[in-house]
Amino acid sequence: MPTYDPIVEAYMPSLENLKKQAKLILRWHRERHYPVAAQIRALMPRFSNTPDAEILAANFKLSDAQEMVARQHGFDSWQALKAGLSATSRTVKLPPSKAKIVCAEPHLFVADIQRSCEFFQQRLGFSLVFSYGDPPYYAQISRDAARLNLRCVERPVIESAVRDREQLLSVSMTVATADEIKLLFLEFQSAGVPFHQTLKKQPWGAKNFIIKDPDGNLLLFAGPAN
Repeated sequence: MPTYDPIVEAYMPSLENLKKQAKLILRWHRERHYPVAAQIRALMPRFSNTPDAEILAANFKLSDAQEMVARQHGFDSWQALKAGLSATSRTVKLPPSKAKIVCAEPHLFVADIQRSCEFFQQRLGFSLVFSYGDPPYYAQISRDAARLNLRCVERPVIESAVRDREQLLSVSMTVATADEIKLLFLEFQSAGVPFHQTLKKQPWGAKNFIIKDPDGNLLLFAGPAN
C-alpha cells in the first residue's frame, strides 16, 4: 500500500466519487465504448494481452471496475483503497506554509449555453457540474480534472477570422501519456468532432490536436509524443 503525505491527501477523491467512477467504467464496458478497452488492458493484469474486442465481450463486473479504479490510485484492490482512504481521513493536517493553486477553470464565451453543454457532453465526454439562470446563462462542465466555465454572451468576443488566423486558443488540456492523446483523438474522431488541427507531432516533443466548439472556440488537447 502506498504511503501518503498531506499533498497527496488533498488530491484523493471521496469514496462516493470513486464508486461513481467504477459505475461509469462498468457502463462504458457494457456500451462497448472502445477507449475503455485500452484502459482496462493497461490497468488489469489479466487483460494485458487481450484484444479490444475480447475485452469488451468479456464478463466484466462492478467488482472488476472497482479494482480498476483502485489500481488507478496505486492500490492492488478495492478493499486496500478503502483502507487507504480511511487512514488518510485520520491524518492530522498540518497548516500549509504556502498557498497552493490546485485548479484552473478557463471561461469560454458562448451564444447558447444549452447547445454548448450538449456539445461537450455528447461529443467530448464532459459532465455537467451545474448551470445557472432561467434560461441558463452560466454553466460549468468537467471531465476528469478539467473544469470549464461557459458564459453566455450576445455577440462573439473575438472575430472568428482573427482567431483562426492567429490560432487564438481558448483553453489547453493535457493528458499524461502518448497512448492517451491518441486514444482521446480517436474518441473525438469517432464522435464526429470538428477538428481545426488533427493529431500532430510538434518540434518541442509533444503531440496535440485542436477542435472547434459550436462558437468557434479553439480547444487544444496535448500529450507527450513518446
